[in-house]
Amino acid sequence: MGATHPQALVETVRAQQADYGVALDGDADRLQLVDSSGRLFNGDELLYLMVADRIARDEDVPGCVGTLMTNKAVEVALKERGVHFVRAKVGDRYVLEELSHRGWILGGESSGHLLALDKHTTGDGLISALQVLQACVGSGKTLAELLAGVNLYPQTLLNVRLQPGTDWTANRRLAGEIQAVETELGDGGRVLIRASGTEPLLRVMVEAVDPAVSSACAERLVEAVQAG
Repeated sequence: MGATHPQALVETVRAQQADYGVALDGDADRLQLVDSSGRLFNGDELLYLMVADRIARDEDVPGCVGTLMTNKAVEVALKERGVHFVRAKVGDRYVLEELSHRGWILGGESSGHLLALDKHTTGDGLISALQVLQACVGSGKTLAELLAGVNLYPQTLLNVRLQPGTDWTANRRLAGEIQAVETELGDGGRVLIRASGTEPLLRVMVEAVDPAVSSACAERLVEAVQAG
């Protein structure tokens, strides 16, 4: 149950024919929402909606903060609305630091840890849920309708186990493959490679408009890691 395992909520919303279901994690600081069709909305989509709702109410939103994992589609959609988007390291503390540094109020993570510093000083799933539902009620539109223009890019995430002492940043073949993939993707995707902070793993992520492209590119990068 909850924001980390929301399938039970999806099934309950459908069975009860509810308009929405709210999923929180154990300490209620992360949020995901489910609509009547059973569609699950993650933190990236909800962050965009919170920004769009402020703009619709003629509030000034100079920028917002996501993380390295925030889907590129959200970044593109925000820029189209004239909102600056900045990526922080993964972790709500880094999002908060960046917001404080820039004097902005809205930020969040894909996991649903959302921040609105004019409403609360840390992530609060209930307050975030109320803001999202307020946007639906105020606009007279459903979540799906409000997010109709935001189509998340397919994302392929692969983990590669590293041998102890491996310096993956010195892998020249990987560096060349990253450059090649980024050139091929252009503005239609992105590459993120980062080491796990808890395990000897390298996390390889590729986003692209075409899921087949993201998968193929991620496999190429994994091969380069293993060959190095």
